[in-house]
Amino acid sequence: MRCAPVRLSGRRGRVQSLQHTPPVARWLRKVASGAERRPRPRRARAAAPPRPTQAAWIPGRGRPLALRYSSLPPPRVTSPEPHRGPRGPRAAPRPRRASMSSTESSSRTADKSPRQQVDRLLVRLRWRRLEEPLGFIKVLQWLFAIFAFGSCGSYSGETGATVRCNNEAKDVSAIIVSFGYPFRLNRVQYEMPLCDDESTSMTMHLMGDFSAPAEFFVTLGIFSFFYTIAALVLYLRFHNIYTENRRFPLVDFCVTVSFTFFWLVAAAAWGKGLTDIKGATRPSSLTAAMSVCHGEEAVCSAGATPSMGLANISVLFGFINFFLWAGNCWFVFKETPWYGQGQDQGQDQGQGAGQESAAEQGAVEKQ
Repeated sequence: MRCAPVRLSGRRGRVQSLQHTPPVARWLRKVASGAERRPRPRRARAAAPPRPTQAAWIPGRGRPLALRYSSLPPPRVTSPEPHRGPRGPRAAPRPRRASMSSTESSSRTADKSPRQQVDRLLVRLRWRRLEEPLGFIKVLQWLFAIFAFGSCGSYSGETGATVRCNNEAKDVSAIIVSFGYPFRLNRVQYEMPLCDDESTSMTMHLMGDFSAPAEFFVTLGIFSFFYTIAALVLYLRFHNIYTENRRFPLVDFCVTVSFTFFWLVAAAAWGKGLTDIKGATRPSSLTAAMSVCHGEEAVCSAGATPSMGLANISVLFGFINFFLWAGNCWFVFKETPWYGQGQDQGQDQGQGAGQESAAEQGAVEKQ
């Protein structure tokens, strides 16, 4: 009789047969003995994404120490508890709005836009052009045009006389007449006293109408003022267009010559008109125009004499403008193409004469 091979178990001293043992019985024996306990399979968890780094901050310092990777959740920011007073919790104050309203911001931007445009315009101007004669004389013309029409248009004066009647019942009466620009003296009224018992006074007017030369003088000054402003803008801002386009220098030259002639006429006419105004507003002329002063009933004497200093200065400014515009004609003419053509013709003639003289000298030498 053959015996099956046996194996001694080292765990509990049991003899287990390795042959003729079904696998199910083997597995049941292992389970019953606790030799094999399989752990349950665990599900693989997906790896969590790395959280952003957090900076370690120490109170009392402005900057964090370093940036470190932290897997801890970010700290929770808790709002401070409201202050509890005797009547209950007090609401926290609302933060003030730092941003302006839309209307205020729009109004400020609207205010800044014109200023920015003006600043850009002033930056683009070429102020060095004023150092040249063409620009410097334009500035003088602008200033003296203001002085001319300002001194004439703002003038006002007074004249007067005194009338004393021989009758003791009448007192001394003073006559004061005010006049000024535009010097329509025939519309200026004054009251002439009468020494009769029946009537007290009579309305009279000064003599003469000198508004034409005065208004022409002031109008010319205003037009000169606006034209010099336009010319200065053209010189300072658009000088390239002025030099490249031939029409602008020609127009400028023609206008300059016209203003020169008009200033001569206006200054002379206003000077003559001012002389006539002085004669019509003298106190002696005033007493001569009153009929009460021609009889023996009253005694007339001269009163306040008008001061004509400002009017005389306006005439002087008119002639200064004439000389300025006349002197500027030459500098404007140099910008026109006519000046260049004259120089080219002179150079051609000089070259032709030089060639002829050289040819004559060569012929003489050959002989």
